[in-house]
Amino acid sequence: MKIVAILASYNEQRFIRACLEHYFHQGIDVYLLDNDSTDDTLAIAREYLDRNVIGIERIPRHGMYQWQKILMRKEQLADEIEADWLMHADPDEIRIAPNSTQTLAEALQEVDQKGYNAVNFMEYTFLPVREFPEHDNAEFQKTMRWYYPFAQRHPHRLNAWKKQPRRWPGARKFLSELVHNRRWGVPSVNLRDTGGHVIQFEGIKPYPVDFKLKHYIVLSLEHAIQKYVKKAFDPKEIAGSHGWRATAKEHEFLLPSESQMRFYKSDDELDASNPLVEHLLVQQN
Repeated sequence: MKIVAILASYNEQRFIRACLEHYFHQGIDVYLLDNDSTDDTLAIAREYLDRNVIGIERIPRHGMYQWQKILMRKEQLADEIEADWLMHADPDEIRIAPNSTQTLAEALQEVDQKGYNAVNFMEYTFLPVREFPEHDNAEFQKTMRWYYPFAQRHPHRLNAWKKQPRRWPGARKFLSELVHNRRWGVPSVNLRDTGGHVIQFEGIKPYPVDFKLKHYIVLSLEHAIQKYVKKAFDPKEIAGSHGWRATAKEHEFLLPSESQMRFYKSDDELDASNPLVEHLLVQQN
C-alpha cells in the first residue's frame, strides 16, 4: 500500500532531516511543498529524492505566509498523487502508530483492511522547560523530553485518509470554486475549512483508535520568537487560521516549568488523559 505524506516547509532545516528519516523508516513517502525557504531545507530534502521523497514543488511566498493557498494546493495534490492513502503533515511532527509493534504504514494498512478511511492523531506537544531551555540541535528528540497532550476537540488531527474518487459536486459548488478560488473543478477532499486539522469528504469513516503525533513546535525561546514574531502572515488569515501564532508579542512567550509537563519515557507510555486546550508557550489573556 502506497502512503504519501504531503508536507509544506519554510526554513525547516532544524526538523526536515529527522522528519524525512522517520517517514523513510515508517514506510511513508513524502511530497514536499517548499514555501521559498532561504536555509538548507531544500538541500537536505533533495538528499532523499532517491529514497522516499517523490517530489519537491515550489510554492511562491510573495513576502508572507499564506496558509490557505498551501492547503488549496494540498487538496489538489490529494487528487493528483498516485497513492492509496495520504496524510497532511508538517516537518516538526513525528507521527506514529498506536503502539510500537507496527510501523505507521503497517498500522494504516490494517485500518484500510478493516474498512475505515480516515485516522485521527492524538497530539503530544513537546516543549523546552525553564530548567532546560535550550534544545536547538539535531538531537532534540533525545534531549527535549517534556510534553503535554493537546486537543481542543475530538477529532483534533483527523488528517490521514484513504484517497477519494473525484465526484461531480453539483453546479453550485462548481461555480463557487470557480468564482472564489479561481480553479476548475472541486477537489475530492476539503482541508481549508478546518485549517488542515480535520479532513472532510463524503462518506468519511474514521478509525476509532487514535494514532499518535509528537509535535516539537519550538526548540528554544529564541526559536519561538523567530518562528512566530518574525514571520509575516497574510492579514486576511490572522483572525481565523493562526490565532496566537500570528499575534503573540516577544515578551509574551514563556517556557513552562517541569512541574507543568509530563516526562516522556517511551512512545507506548504517552499519556493522553486530560488534554490541554491552550498551549503553554504563550501567556494567554
